[in-house]
Amino acid sequence: MTYQPPVRDYAFLLRDVLELERYANLPAFADASMDVIDQVLEEAGRFTGEVLAPLNGVGDKQGCTWHADFTVTTPKGFKEAYRALVDGGWPALGSDPAYGGQGLPHVVNVAFSEMSSAANMAFSMYPGLTHGAYSAIHVGGTQAQKDLYLPKLASFEWGGTMNLTEPQCGTDLGLLRTKAVPQGDGTYKISGQKIWISSGEHDLTENIVHLVLARIEGAPAGTRGISLFIVPKFIPDKDGKPGVRNSVKFLGLEEKMGIHGNATCVIAHEESTGWLIGEENRGLNLMFVMMNEARLGVGVQGIAQASAAYQAAAEFAKDRLQGRSLTGPKNPDGPADPIIVHPDVRRMLMDMKAIVEGGRCFLSWTSLHGDLAEASPDEAVRQKGHDYMALMTPVLKGFLTDRGFQVCSDAMQVHGGSGFTEHFPVSQYLRDCRIALIYEGTNGIQALDLVGRKLAADGGRGVMGFFAELDAFVAANEPDEAMKPFTEGLAKAKGELQEATLWLMQNGLANPDNAGAASTDYLHLFGLTALAYMWAMMAKAAQAKIAAGDSDPLYAEKLAVGRYYVARVLPETSSRLTKLKTGAEVLMALPAAAF
Repeated sequence: MTYQPPVRDYAFLLRDVLELERYANLPAFADASMDVIDQVLEEAGRFTGEVLAPLNGVGDKQGCTWHADFTVTTPKGFKEAYRALVDGGWPALGSDPAYGGQGLPHVVNVAFSEMSSAANMAFSMYPGLTHGAYSAIHVGGTQAQKDLYLPKLASFEWGGTMNLTEPQCGTDLGLLRTKAVPQGDGTYKISGQKIWISSGEHDLTENIVHLVLARIEGAPAGTRGISLFIVPKFIPDKDGKPGVRNSVKFLGLEEKMGIHGNATCVIAHEESTGWLIGEENRGLNLMFVMMNEARLGVGVQGIAQASAAYQAAAEFAKDRLQGRSLTGPKNPDGPADPIIVHPDVRRMLMDMKAIVEGGRCFLSWTSLHGDLAEASPDEAVRQKGHDYMALMTPVLKGFLTDRGFQVCSDAMQVHGGSGFTEHFPVSQYLRDCRIALIYEGTNGIQALDLVGRKLAADGGRGVMGFFAELDAFVAANEPDEAMKPFTEGLAKAKGELQEATLWLMQNGLANPDNAGAASTDYLHLFGLTALAYMWAMMAKAAQAKIAAGDSDPLYAEKLAVGRYYVARVLPETSSRLTKLKTGAEVLMALPAAAF
């Protein structure tokens, strides 16, 4: 099976659904004409399909190798692919032109990110972490720090990481023990151990810039006393080139279920030299810039692995002969029919396709709002963009990775026993995808963040704005008979999401356990409703193209899959609402000792 990047699907989303050319008057979109975007998509498809995808299985089987001198070697072919990535200019796609970037809107970069991750998730994590480090320094660094580090990070000449987790603390960073001792010359000595550091050491770049959370001596306990430091593997010399080796020691590689091609390291900081970025004791604020970008990236990973798994399952279902169609042979000259004729196989494939394509639209739509939050001259548009980015981030991360993993599981089911072997690619997609539900804050944490923080932010302005947008879309398209399945389904789901939101407001404050018990169901209810909106927008765009005489079969396919989503997937909103309204009592009734 050969991975086929979704070039045509992204062209449809960016041209016909999101209509990017509407924003051509904005400086940030000036270079993002559809002619340019079409070229970017075509080249992205070629690079990811021809260069990265063939190395996916290689990386899975070989993994990374740790050496006694505390260095790590990546799988065969990764260095050459990384050099091709840099030479192709892909790292600079969405970066600031002031530091060597191309400055294209992030919504365009999302397309490349999905293709890259679907082709080779473990490989794509190296540049992904680097861009996160770039973003944190871009937001919080001094001008000297920006001038030194950003050109190297934007070009991916240097790599980047996040150093958060420690043996005794994961999500609860208030338990962090790594300490920072000021040296009186603007530097700090950093001491402590960090674990699960993706891309923590490798042979792809000449330097690696670690962003490390640590507590300055005398700082307050808990999260209020955490600062962020730049700790390079090699300390830059006066010319900005890698100089002396810092005392950052790579103790070993984690043995993992998947993403074997990415070096997940245990790192010891043994009085390593670091520089404070941002203000003392305000490190989490800056780290969240990196974490939120990473959370969106993890949502992309969920859809990317799902997309690759779906493609493998669809190809297998068309080739595998097993049994006969219930309505008579469809392959009368063969010994059996291909399994795609069976309704239950179709159910799984349609579930997959509906989630993958709806999720892809959701990621692109949200990313566009993120671009407008920075680029629009209209203050209301900028505010809405910031509201949506905050509100949707936990939904994108939690919902799309949960559903992405389910797609990978269904893809294995379509393969039957073949899928459980390593002769077919779906077992790797399933193994690789599983981490996406865990890192950058588990999906349970995302759900708590959604109901505990994001809904109430700014008096609920974000979620109320989203409800108003859905209402306006339904009202505008209700008269269109062809849109009725979509408008009716969306209106019903929005009503249930609004009812769930009001229930949380009334019952979550009275008993916080009610909010915690409802949070995951609420997140899924939100995600299902958001995808209903995405499918409605895609249906509207597809119908307009058909009405204009366009015979591209993609448009009829979109309508068929969208109707399936509304009829067979979206009804889950009702059960999610019913479950979340049961509250915490039945969930918390069993004593801890009984487990």
